[in-house]
Amino acid sequence: MNKIDPHNRPRHIAIIMDGNGRWAEKHALGRISGHRRGADAVRETVRSCRELGVEYLTLYAFSSENWQRPREEVSALMDLLSTYLDRELAEMMEKDIRLTTIGEIKRLHPALQQKLMEAQRLTAGNRSMTLIIALSYGSRDEILKAVRQIAREVKEGQLNPQDITREVFSSYLDTAAIPDPDLLIRTSGEYRLSNFLLWQLAYTEFCFIDVLWPDFTGDDLLGAIVDYQKRQRRFGLVGSQVCKD
Repeated sequence: MNKIDPHNRPRHIAIIMDGNGRWAEKHALGRISGHRRGADAVRETVRSCRELGVEYLTLYAFSSENWQRPREEVSALMDLLSTYLDRELAEMMEKDIRLTTIGEIKRLHPALQQKLMEAQRLTAGNRSMTLIIALSYGSRDEILKAVRQIAREVKEGQLNPQDITREVFSSYLDTAAIPDPDLLIRTSGEYRLSNFLLWQLAYTEFCFIDVLWPDFTGDDLLGAIVDYQKRQRRFGLVGSQVCKD
């Protein structure tokens, strides 16, 4: 904690939580056991980010491609999410954490959709941190959906093509009201984005950690933030321009 510069902490952290299955295999357990242990890591990470003053935390919980996994695993993941909401809602209220989601939520079971909507309604007034859960989310689908909506509005004369800026395009994405991530963390030693926030990560700092998600701790989070703070974010400029500014 003493190594963290409070004036240079990431405002928004996004995490690809990878390695639950490999953790279970490593411990000779079923994949569902790995996901359960991964839920414990989620709880610790949310608490740590809240204590550090991180304003936004986005967790890649279930991708649009994950629907192709075995039915039993998908069902267990949905049950885990439901249990997480039941168990953590009181703490989200206590810690002033707002919950929101991105992705094709309508693909979820209606009962789970209802539970998510209720949790979002109850936490809507919380302001200390926003927890964004990416569910049934795929960045390519998100971008295609935005392009189709823009094309419809252009065709109907509601939008002039010359007025389509980066900012305007961003307003059509699921993350319209959320700042782009400053730091992306991916666990398990994999080096890919897996169709996650492709537009939003244009100038994000990446940190790939060789730790399986169930073993990810607050110390790992702190290490990633310390590494982030050693970097110079130039956004296309040269180093001397950034220092001068």
